[in-house]
Amino acid sequence: MRTTRRVTAALAALTALVALSACSDDSGGKDKDTKAGVDGAPKPAAAAPGGSGTKYVALGDSYAAGVKIPAIVPTAPKGCSRSESNYAHLVARQKQITDLVDATCGGARTPDMTVGQQTEGAPPPQFDALRPDTTLVTLGVGGNDIGFGEIVTTCVLSSGNKASAQPCTDKYTAGGADQLAQRIADTGPKVAANIAGVKQHSPKARILVVGYPSILPDSGSCPAQVPIAEGDLPYLRKIVPALNGMLAKEAAEQGAEFVDTYTPTLGHDVCQPVGTKYIEGIKPESPGAPVHPNALGQEAMSKAVLAKLG
Repeated sequence: MRTTRRVTAALAALTALVALSACSDDSGGKDKDTKAGVDGAPKPAAAAPGGSGTKYVALGDSYAAGVKIPAIVPTAPKGCSRSESNYAHLVARQKQITDLVDATCGGARTPDMTVGQQTEGAPPPQFDALRPDTTLVTLGVGGNDIGFGEIVTTCVLSSGNKASAQPCTDKYTAGGADQLAQRIADTGPKVAANIAGVKQHSPKARILVVGYPSILPDSGSCPAQVPIAEGDLPYLRKIVPALNGMLAKEAAEQGAEFVDTYTPTLGHDVCQPVGTKYIEGIKPESPGAPVHPNALGQEAMSKAVLAKLG
């Protein structure tokens, strides 16, 4: 009964999580090269005297957007939930970059770089933000392509299955084939195409592919924060490192740079107390979306980007 109550209590949060990861159009389409500003706002002014002169465009999904972390950018499409405290904004402030165009959006997948995303506010293709004179681009994408929200939802809802100690693992490895490993492999060419697209639109840009932070602890569990069967945790702990490994590989092969946000966030996983955790649980204890970075997490990710920039 305790497990049933816990899972039932998590359903509202899971609904929000699925909404964040499912609001994109994967129908394909031609790459648009319009000159409209992101969010319909005027393009940022050139760097002011004393600024870095860097022209920075941030691309990516909810982990890059900083969903539900105050304050939300007022001019951004509502469905994007783009935070003024996401790592792009923090990097821009630290580096005194006054020409930042943040095109990140919750729910984004690789196709949303070139096709308008189907979410509230109808954000344009993220590549619309790129310009020939862009000098820095961060790209954080891939999690929604492998079905991040679906994975969390499936594993939470199956945790009460008493027929198996690892019901989620059983589902994703049925028949001896690892479905999630295959999804990661299938996403690789899409990420490669995104990097190539950035290079085509902004040939002068330094491209940083930003990875995903640590979510689950290396050992132990916290059912109140992540109500998943303990038997499934060993399998699920491998997913983010595998996803990051793919991103690092594609970045290297496409002439971009990979930013490791996993290593510096170890020990700050979802099971840690408030003030230490960088990732919120199913029912967030600090401002942020379920199973997404909070403000501390975005700060840690910004430090990883800054360390790469030097």
